[in-house]
Amino acid sequence: MPKMDKNRCPWCLGDPIYIEYHDREWGIPVHDDRKWFEFLLLEGAQAGLNWLLVLKKRENYRRAYDGFDPAKVARYGERKIAALLADPGLIRNRAKIAASLANARCFLKVQEEFGSFDRYMWSFLAGKPLRNRWRRDSDIPARSGLSDAISADLRRRGFKFVGSTIVYAHMQATGMVNDHLTGCFRYREVAQLA
Repeated sequence: MPKMDKNRCPWCLGDPIYIEYHDREWGIPVHDDRKWFEFLLLEGAQAGLNWLLVLKKRENYRRAYDGFDPAKVARYGERKIAALLADPGLIRNRAKIAASLANARCFLKVQEEFGSFDRYMWSFLAGKPLRNRWRRDSDIPARSGLSDAISADLRRRGFKFVGSTIVYAHMQATGMVNDHLTGCFRYREVAQLA
């Protein structure tokens, strides 16, 4: 259980899973393609729902989606799709599951074109995260001009469930933007990782 003697972003308070995710993962710059795919898949599953629900199902997703290996997911056939739709540990939405498979195939194409998905994503920021200076949760936007641009490019490449709001959440999770509040103990720690 995380210690409660630190100032944290208010959105994570109230659940130990949220606090753990906030303290150890959220906003840390990602440079591993499998982690990029994991967040892409999970953000798509989260669409219209809350992130805590997805975090609680994360290990089920890891098991069901072969450790978030995009090459394996891209090859899933009808039998595997049926198994995913029947799995009570997942969000059993046919459109989201179909999108996860399509996104895996698109992900592999991006890797082929850019050498890695990591290189592709960081190219939007010249390799350097944005460091915002939000003081209140209400200051943090749900989307930005950059998330609009990335969303449009992903959609042009065939990705699904990558609207601007989902992409902005993806940018936050993967450390493309540091959206920890300035009063949060993680703000400076994450900024030093950039």
